[in-house]
Amino acid sequence: MACPVGLALRGQALVVRGGSRFLAMSTASSDGDASLFTYDCSTAERKTPESGGEDGQPVDKGSDTILAAAFSTSGSYFAVTDDSKRLILFRTKPWQCLSVRNVVRRCTALTFTASEQRVLVADKSGDVYSFSVSEPDASGRLELGHLSMLLDVAVSPDDRFVLTADRDEKIRVSWAAAPHCIESFCLGHTEFVSRIVVVPGHPELLLSSSGRLAASRIACWAQEDYVALLCDCVPVVYIFQLDLSAQQLAFAQRLTFQHRVWDVAFEEAQGLWVLQDCPEAPLVLYTPLDGRWQAVPASALVDRLSHCLRRNWAMLEGSTGADEGFRGLYKATFDNMAAYLKRKEERLQQRRRSPPHGTPGPAKKSRVDQALSC
Repeated sequence: MACPVGLALRGQALVVRGGSRFLAMSTASSDGDASLFTYDCSTAERKTPESGGEDGQPVDKGSDTILAAAFSTSGSYFAVTDDSKRLILFRTKPWQCLSVRNVVRRCTALTFTASEQRVLVADKSGDVYSFSVSEPDASGRLELGHLSMLLDVAVSPDDRFVLTADRDEKIRVSWAAAPHCIESFCLGHTEFVSRIVVVPGHPELLLSSSGRLAASRIACWAQEDYVALLCDCVPVVYIFQLDLSAQQLAFAQRLTFQHRVWDVAFEEAQGLWVLQDCPEAPLVLYTPLDGRWQAVPASALVDRLSHCLRRNWAMLEGSTGADEGFRGLYKATFDNMAAYLKRKEERLQQRRRSPPHGTPGPAKKSRVDQALSC
């Protein structure tokens, strides 16, 4: 549903994904190319479920394209789901693939619980499954379900609640210990809910985005309560600041780019990383200076990371051709008024051509007349 090129960041580990591959790099200035880790889902182990596919049909192989990815809270784990219905779990210190497990249906979003004990994956059928981290080969467990496609999933910092957002305008808050028990619904949207984020440091606050101009990313910077909003891979990033007293977002700045922006992510120690469709400068770092977010001048760190992406540019460039973003999720509107008026005019014209009620028509011949005429 979101842009097929993505950015994930936790601590000093930065991951860029495109197509079936992802690259993990370090933002520590002392680390060089030795810290680079690459993985291609097309080389992952393929397991055929014993039960086969849905409705007993053969399991389709898929394109291996990465559909969703996320770090755990501490950054010790990383997980991806791909178009071949697999969940792949990694340890990050050092990077190592721990397991490859099947999921029932293609997933749209995933997240770790705050305790890092389980991975939650949301899929297109509206279900959420959980997978163990400590038992990396254990099968998944169905936790909850919606009647429509899920687009995002999140957990509260205390792991008490699971929050899910679906195509039918709803955000559901369920008890993690008993997901069939619903704490509440958030029903303020009128289109599909594309993203939900629990504000870091403020577990009572939830940020969400919906249709019109759907957000493909909501990123939060806990240092000064900044929020970055990227709308469906357009070349603009909107910066807001959270007003805690009024519990509102105050618009702060608009960052405009000459190239399409694929994704954004905050690094607590440095600022906002922007991934864009530009081989010369694929990564740009922004930091606040005198109350304004400004691009950091060329540095050895930005040059090193950008150089690594340039060497793997085919991974990014080749994965955006069929990107439709959220366009297929908007409600279809039907304007049948024109057809109704046309049919009404045709009926009126037909009435005008017909003789008025009570006017005698042509006399019919009697049987005698018919016989004489023969």
